[in-house]
Amino acid sequence: MAPGASQSGRRDRRRTARVALAALLVAVCSGCASSGGQNAPAPVPASSAGPVSAPPPPAGPTAGQRADSALSGLVVGAMIGSFGGPIGAAVGATSLALYGAVTGRMPLGGGGGSYYPGPSSGGYPGGYPGGYPGGGPLPPVEAEREEELESQIEQQVAKGDALEAEIEEELRRQEELLRQIEREEVTGTALESESAKPGPTEGELTARADPRSAPSAPAERDLPIAIFEEDQRKIPKGAWGNSRELTVKRLVLDADRDGNPELVRFVDPKTGMLLRKEEDRDYDGRMDAWTSYESGLVAAIERDSDGDGKIDEWQRYGPDGRMAVREVDRDGDGVKDAFYEYAGGALASERHIGKGGALERAVFYEGRRLVRAEEDVDRDGRLDTWTFFATAGDKEVVARVEKDTAKRGKPDTFETYAQAGGKTVLEKREEDKNGDGAIDVLSLYENGKLKERQILDPELVPL
Repeated sequence: MAPGASQSGRRDRRRTARVALAALLVAVCSGCASSGGQNAPAPVPASSAGPVSAPPPPAGPTAGQRADSALSGLVVGAMIGSFGGPIGAAVGATSLALYGAVTGRMPLGGGGGSYYPGPSSGGYPGGYPGGYPGGGPLPPVEAEREEELESQIEQQVAKGDALEAEIEEELRRQEELLRQIEREEVTGTALESESAKPGPTEGELTARADPRSAPSAPAERDLPIAIFEEDQRKIPKGAWGNSRELTVKRLVLDADRDGNPELVRFVDPKTGMLLRKEEDRDYDGRMDAWTSYESGLVAAIERDSDGDGKIDEWQRYGPDGRMAVREVDRDGDGVKDAFYEYAGGALASERHIGKGGALERAVFYEGRRLVRAEEDVDRDGRLDTWTFFATAGDKEVVARVEKDTAKRGKPDTFETYAQAGGKTVLEKREEDKNGDGAIDVLSLYENGKLKERQILDPELVPL
């Protein structure tokens, strides 16, 4: 035990002893004052008229008897009250010492512990008629006095209980305050440590800014366990796509103590691996991001990006920690309408769906370069334009466009483009007028202007 704790304990015991001793002295003095004159009964005048009668029985216990009873009450009360600590011991000792000093009765001793002598106690022979305190009922005055004393004792005990409850409540409040202060200190330290970490490199920033680069899974913040509230939960079968019921450890972070957590983590209690994470990213009191893990790595993320309470973005990640698929509900109708697929750390394709569920536009990439686009220009539910791209220096330019102008479901017009003066201009147009797969009309252009037209199918003459 620390020296300070030992000294404090000794001070508590000394205070307790002083309180009890003072109460005992007051009680004894009160008893002496109330019994003074009773030990020396007035002399009975001599009478020749008859025999001398026995002196009347005493009206109450003597001062010595009160002192003995008070001392016994002090010891017994201190022993019983010690279960409630120093304060309880003081209250118990004071109460029972007062009881013994006033009544002259042994505390907790029953009727046989009275100092009012009966036939077997060595007092006046025969005791009082009717068996006065030696075994019979108390006189009315003594009964009232004992009832009043018992009422006082009960009041003191009730006060002691109330005081003990207040002390316990204050101790709980202080402990909670200390825990909160500790969490705030640990949180502040963690945030300082996190802010001191080096920022992303130039290459990492470039990769993040490139929309055709597969995003990396969000890094897990290194937060100390002390700032979380911890409990255990049962996750029903199927709630997370799980094939059986799970028992997980839940870690809750409510930094502003408003009752709405900003972060909840679910951990496998056996392995310590993260299973799921829920976040309130905009701090509006509602969760808006849900992350699932496999073998401790991010596997999928679902988000509510517009704060309407509905998931509108779905992300899946590969074992390399890079995004593999991203799906979006752009108009908030609950239907996915934009799909992005990644391969080799880069965007490979994107598809955009219209209101009717038909494909409106699809774009394909190779090595982060745009190579082809397919589009339903007139929004009739069928693709009608195919555009191919080439690279001119560091730019992506249109190289060829194929169109289905006759709505036959296949291209019938083919346009070739070239670069002239830094611009993309039409160089040649080929047309299959009758849909037989053969070119019927060939048009040649110079600087984007028609230079020559050739009719290759004689049936089309004159045009």
